[in-house]
Amino acid sequence: MDRLPHTGVSTASPSDLSPSRAPLTTVTVVGLGTMGTGIAEILARAGREVIGIDINESACRRAVTALEVATARAVHRERITERERAGILDRFRISTDLRAAADAELVIEVVPEDYDTKHEVFAELDTVISPTAIVATGTNALSVTRLAAESAHPERVLGLHFFNPAPAMKLVEIVSSVLTAPAAVEAVTALARDLGKEPVALGDRPGFVADGLLFGYLNQAAAMYEAKYAAREDIDAAMRLGCGLPMGPLALLDLIGIDTARTVLEAMYAASGDRLHAPAPILGQLSEAGLTGRKAGRGFYTYEAPGSATVVPDAATAEVRHSTEGARPVRALGVAGSGTMASGIAEVFAKAGLEVVLAGRTLEKAERAKARIGKSLERSVSKGRMTKRAREQALERITAADALDAFAEVDLAVEAVAEDLVVKQELFKVLDKVCKPGAVLATTTSSLPVVACARATSRPQDVVGLHFFNPAPAMKLVEVVRTVLTADDVRATAHAVCAAVGKHPVDCGDRAGFIVNALLFPYLNNAVKMVQEHYATPDAIDAAMKLGGGYPMGPFELLDVVGLDVSLAIERVLHREFREPGLAPAPLLEHLVAAGCLGRKTGRGFREYAKA
Repeated sequence: MDRLPHTGVSTASPSDLSPSRAPLTTVTVVGLGTMGTGIAEILARAGREVIGIDINESACRRAVTALEVATARAVHRERITERERAGILDRFRISTDLRAAADAELVIEVVPEDYDTKHEVFAELDTVISPTAIVATGTNALSVTRLAAESAHPERVLGLHFFNPAPAMKLVEIVSSVLTAPAAVEAVTALARDLGKEPVALGDRPGFVADGLLFGYLNQAAAMYEAKYAAREDIDAAMRLGCGLPMGPLALLDLIGIDTARTVLEAMYAASGDRLHAPAPILGQLSEAGLTGRKAGRGFYTYEAPGSATVVPDAATAEVRHSTEGARPVRALGVAGSGTMASGIAEVFAKAGLEVVLAGRTLEKAERAKARIGKSLERSVSKGRMTKRAREQALERITAADALDAFAEVDLAVEAVAEDLVVKQELFKVLDKVCKPGAVLATTTSSLPVVACARATSRPQDVVGLHFFNPAPAMKLVEVVRTVLTADDVRATAHAVCAAVGKHPVDCGDRAGFIVNALLFPYLNNAVKMVQEHYATPDAIDAAMKLGGGYPMGPFELLDVVGLDVSLAIERVLHREFREPGLAPAPLLEHLVAAGCLGRKTGRGFREYAKA
């Protein structure tokens, strides 16, 4: 092990903490766990002299090995040369003595997320490093301001939050306290850019932007599972397939560490008092039992071994899931509606070889919807996804109609009209009269109670929710919503139909938001609150969630696409059902909707858009 000698405290002038100071060339990383090792690798690759410090000799050795393996892999992939690899390894030194940080211009602390531990490190650093050296904490949950205030030089303390895995993730959150010198922020921001990262400057609050939004969402997912509302696999599949997220929330909690998530949420709750941040009891139960996720080999899922990413079956793995046993035969379908969702669903069924009756309020509207399907299928032909003959056959299976009487012989009737309960209930009354006995009646509602539609009929046992996602031909997910009255064979029929048309069904109960919207829209609402409170800009928040969380779109991009009026309506439904103060729509969102700024469709929402 390479132990560096203590060389004493530098006598550099305090004026060195200025915008014109030399680039940060010598950096100490304190704490050589996964994150610290990753940060050290980034710095060494970028030409910095790096001193890695950990009180555990094994951690030091593992860090050296990890860097050797990572750089060897880079050579094998021809991303660096052997000579460059040798330079990187030469620039990384290790020690178990904090005095080895004496000559550092920047110290990055990434020790465990415990205030007393971090305070002890900061206090010792005050006796070792130069008065002009910058000290950055890697915390994502503790107060940067508190750590700064108790240090000898609070003006040089800030937060520097990398994301895991540090070499791959682009985002770096740079967190200032009210005491932080602007020059320190400028120097660290310049370093982050030189490392190829995207820095986002923020104020000090638990979770900052990315984790502040992410952990509230993860907590709600944990609570949803704990309430036995949906299976863990269904919750994860719903968010991956419905929102395009790289991982489901429960799998992500296992990756992050359930104990870590609990710590972050405790800090967030202490600061906000928002019950949505109070850790779900299951997080505490799993943490206390040592079931902290992948690192322990078991969390929400069970893994092949501690540290493994391979999930293995356990007691919570259902032997028979999404059974289609006893499903009713479905050969002909009716789709009520002529909008985008109705035409998309009709297209899905027709391409799968099923006969479809598409009923609009007028024959003209139904024909226009069929023409829209024809154009969609033509695009598939032009992209080589289907033949012209297949397109013609799919269109031939669709019959346009101007009345629900045409549904007399369908096996499944799917309602896809306006998101208005009165309108839907009236339609179900008609379906109850015209559809044959044994036909399944389905609603595509995304926020209204399915049971209210079912009770409008004389056969509520035949009614189920089939929540497709837009655009229906492309999105794989369908939420199968079972009411307390839905028959077993109707649920089985819903799953059989999803399988026949190549969709992935997930089961959930009949409550506001189902799975996806119940988790997605509080997250979006919290993002709006951050802007409303002037904590961060829409651009900074969007960048944080895309670069730090791997989200395909930032929350404000998504809000403008969905429509602010639609988002507000869903958030009001969630707030009304769950009576949770934290779910109340952000006033800023209400004001924008009142002003007619609804997003892309009006040319202005959280951003302005060029008119088509």
